[in-house]
Amino acid sequence: MKGRVIVLGEIQGREAAALMVDGQLEDLILESDLALAPGAICRAVVDRQMKGQGGVFVRLPEGEKGFLRETGGLAPGQAVLVQVTGGREPGKALPVSTRLLFKSRHAIVTPGAPGLNVSRRIKETAIREELEALAAEVMAGSEMGLILRSVCEFADEGEIAEDIGAMRGLAEAVLADVEGTPELLVDAPSPHEEAWRDWAEPVPDEIADGPSAMEDHGVAEALALLLAVRVDLPGGGHMMIEPTRALIAIDVNTGNDTSPAASLKVNIAAARDLPRQLRLRGLGGQVVVDFAPMSKKDRVALEQQLKAAFKGEAAETSLAGWTPLGNYELQRKRDRIALATILAKRES
Repeated sequence: MKGRVIVLGEIQGREAAALMVDGQLEDLILESDLALAPGAICRAVVDRQMKGQGGVFVRLPEGEKGFLRETGGLAPGQAVLVQVTGGREPGKALPVSTRLLFKSRHAIVTPGAPGLNVSRRIKETAIREELEALAAEVMAGSEMGLILRSVCEFADEGEIAEDIGAMRGLAEAVLADVEGTPELLVDAPSPHEEAWRDWAEPVPDEIADGPSAMEDHGVAEALALLLAVRVDLPGGGHMMIEPTRALIAIDVNTGNDTSPAASLKVNIAAARDLPRQLRLRGLGGQVVVDFAPMSKKDRVALEQQLKAAFKGEAAETSLAGWTPLGNYELQRKRDRIALATILAKRES
């Protein structure tokens, strides 16, 4: 089906939300069994610093342990407000940050970053000025920052003001509740809440909801492919995506045609699909790609494709470049829990 479709339902007994664009799965959010999922805001207690690792461990609710990189002014036993910023590998601490973000559909309140900002996607000067005036009015007297999201361009002013006011109130209440033992203060959004909040712009062509919605729109079929190591690519090539404890190893192969032209073609196909595969599988950290053999002069064209492919990604990604052995390295932030980990927990 052509167009942009948000699909709401369940997958294997879990609440789920999927974003389909022209019949292809572009994003997927699954309910996890973790008490502290990405986005949750907690009161934590500083534990001990880790010399040489540039961070400090903190005690979180439910007996969880977090790892915090912002250590300035912190002392053992001190209470601190943190937000879970991503998933984690088994046996490791949850990544947390003191840079809190209070997100709604229209606005993001940023306690640690003052200033009023309007999404750069809103181009019309008159609309930007109206939104800035509205934000200044609702945030008057507050030292917290605010970002107005692109969906505000076509939203009702009253709805935007109500959203900003709600996020401001929530942020102020949380910031005033810093003293005490570890406690969950704001739960992570559910998959349906996150989809409604983050996928509203551009406006979807359809919102599908119901018992068979996932099946009807091909989400269940796409999920099965995401759990496989092999990803078939146009032209007969494929790539193998294999997570290990240390890194994500990716091997790109041409298939029967081993000509230079075939290698470049399959490498470009892999580069274009790589951000989507990592996003949907919930994979992050160090990624090492062994592209199909090609000449060094073709690397420039491939690098351009990689930069274009990762340009719009929400997760912070650093394209490190080629290693002496001819592999390509990149670093992607672990902004969510690995898909295989979520599904394995319920099965076990």
